[in-house]
Amino acid sequence: MSFKNLVKDLKDMKDNIGSMSRRTFDVKFSHCSSKVRSQSAVLDVLTSMKTDDPTEKSCWANLPPELLRDVLQRVESAEGSWPARKDVVACSAVCQTWREITKELVKTPEESGKLTFPISLKQPGPRDGQMQCFIKRDRASSTYYLYLGLSPSLMVENSKFLLAARRVRRATSTDYLISLNADDMSRGSNNYVGKLRSNFLGTKFTIHDSQAPVDGAPLSTSRACKRISSKQVSPRVPACSYNIAHIAYELNVLGTRGPRRMQCTLHSIPASCMELGCSAPTPTEFASCTEDSILAMSSSKSTSELGSLGLDSTGAVDIKSVTPLVLKNKAPRWHEQLQCWCLNFRGRVTVASVKNFQLVAGLEPGPNLPQSELDKVLLQFGKIGKDIFTMDYRYPLSAFQAFAICLSSFDTKLACE
Repeated sequence: MSFKNLVKDLKDMKDNIGSMSRRTFDVKFSHCSSKVRSQSAVLDVLTSMKTDDPTEKSCWANLPPELLRDVLQRVESAEGSWPARKDVVACSAVCQTWREITKELVKTPEESGKLTFPISLKQPGPRDGQMQCFIKRDRASSTYYLYLGLSPSLMVENSKFLLAARRVRRATSTDYLISLNADDMSRGSNNYVGKLRSNFLGTKFTIHDSQAPVDGAPLSTSRACKRISSKQVSPRVPACSYNIAHIAYELNVLGTRGPRRMQCTLHSIPASCMELGCSAPTPTEFASCTEDSILAMSSSKSTSELGSLGLDSTGAVDIKSVTPLVLKNKAPRWHEQLQCWCLNFRGRVTVASVKNFQLVAGLEPGPNLPQSELDKVLLQFGKIGKDIFTMDYRYPLSAFQAFAICLSSFDTKLACE
C-alpha cells in the first residue's frame, strides 16, 4: 500500500468516527430533552390532579342536595348498629359534599344512642338507657380492649372495636396509654386519645385527655397542658395532656369486709349538667394541639373568654366558678344467705369480684334535680369471665372517660383490699 492510500484511509476513518460521535451526541441530547419534556408533562398532570379532584366533579358529588340528603338520611336511619353502620361511615368518605351532609345527619350518642365516628367516643352517652360494652384483658401484653356490644359471647373479631389501653409500669407510678388503634400506642400518634396515671400505692389516679375541654367546661387545678418540643412540627400530633378527672380509692388499712370505695371528680363535666334542661360539654371534632396553637390561644383569649373556661385574668384556675361533677359508689347491701355484698347489675355481671362497682352522682336533690335522676347508675363495671368484663355507661360520661375509670379498677391496690 502506497503512502497516499494510507493517508486517505486514515482520513476517512477520522471522518467516520466524528460523524458517529455527533450522531451519538444528537441521540443523547434528544433523549434528555424528551425525558425533560416527559417529566414536565407528569408534573402538569399531578398539578391538575391536585387542583381538580375527580371525586368532587363526579356524578355522585353533583347530585341535587335535596336528593342526596334524602338518600343519606335513609342510609343513616336504616343502619342502627355495627357492623352494618359502617355503610354510614363509607358514605361520609365519598367526597366533601357527602361528608358534610353525613356529619349533619348523624346525631350525637346523647340523642341517638349510637356510636358512629371516632369523636363519638369523646361525647356524652345516651340519656335514655345505657351504652353496653365489654372489656377484654390480655394478660401477656398488659393490654385492654374495649368493644361495643351486648355480650362477648359472639366472636371478638365480629364485634366493634372502640379503644385499647396498654399498661406501662414506671418507678413511682403506672400509666395506661389509651389509643384508637391497638397496634399504635405512641403519644406522638394521631390515634392517641389520653392516658390514666396512678400513684405509687395505686389508690389515686388522674385521667389526662389529649385535647382541651370545650368552652364552658371547668379545668383542673394542676398542670393543664404539656407542650411538645420545637422539633415536633406536625400540626396533627396530640401534644397536650389535660387533667380532666381524679379518682381516689378509700384506704382499707384495717381490712374490713366490703367492696372497694371510690370517688371520681370529673373536672371537665360541671355538676349542673345533671339538672333538667342542661347539657354536658360535647366536642364536635378532634382538635390539634401544638406549642404554637397554645401560645396563640393564650394570647387571643380575653378576660370574658377565660372566665367562661373557669380561668381568671392571669390564666389561673378559678375553682369557685364551676363545680365539677363528683361520682361515688352506689351502696351495696349485705346478703345473709349468700354471705356477700350484693349489687343489682340486672344480669350484666355473673362473677363476684372486688373490682365490680356501680357509680352514681354524688349530689343532693333539688328543684331541678329529682331523686330519680340521682338514683340512676351512670357507670357499672363487672366481671363475667376470666378476662372478660362488662362496662355500661350513660350520660354525662363518654366512652373514653368510662373506660379510663374502669382501668383504675385493674390496678393493684395493696392498701384497699
